[in-house]
Amino acid sequence: MKSRNWVRLFLSTLFIGGIVTILLGFILKWSEYKELFITMNVTEILSIAFWLLGLGCIFSIISQMGFFAYLTVHRFGLGIFKTVTLWNGAQIILIIFVFFDLIYLRYKFFAESGDSIFPYILLTVFTFLFSCVVAYMKKSQTNKAAFVPALFFMFVITTIEWFPALRVNEADWLYLMLIPLLICNAYQLLILPKLTGEKNKNA
Repeated sequence: MKSRNWVRLFLSTLFIGGIVTILLGFILKWSEYKELFITMNVTEILSIAFWLLGLGCIFSIISQMGFFAYLTVHRFGLGIFKTVTLWNGAQIILIIFVFFDLIYLRYKFFAESGDSIFPYILLTVFTFLFSCVVAYMKKSQTNKAAFVPALFFMFVITTIEWFPALRVNEADWLYLMLIPLLICNAYQLLILPKLTGEKNKNA
């Protein structure tokens, strides 16, 4: 891919991450921020928006690092396992492992006595279903062999990128980081063939 396309991908993903985080940040904390909009406190609104923009750019850069790391890992995986079928099988095992850990380990380490496991299941299922939708779109865009690699990237790699918020385990931070990561990762995954001009690839 030409250097100008890499720059375009970087800047557009940075923009998306920033805008999504600004909107999401105000939505999640609307009970605190609505008074600023009622009174039209422009200075304070812009100050918060600028802070959220910086945070979103950080999330975007984390997303891009994960994306390019996965592109490398994917090629290594194909080289080690020799066939797409074996490599996809290994990725499916890792997807199952991460799905289980996102529920069980988070519940084990963070749940207090009497807490329901349902919120832990719900967030994991949401992330997985979103990843499945994006993977299906990727498969339709390229070919059926691309589904598993796309699902692995969207679910497993996003979870790794999401780890700082998972450690904190505060609801607002979990969503504030997860949603931009998912959207940035989906954008990169789906826009890449258009930038490279390549079709019918496995990832």
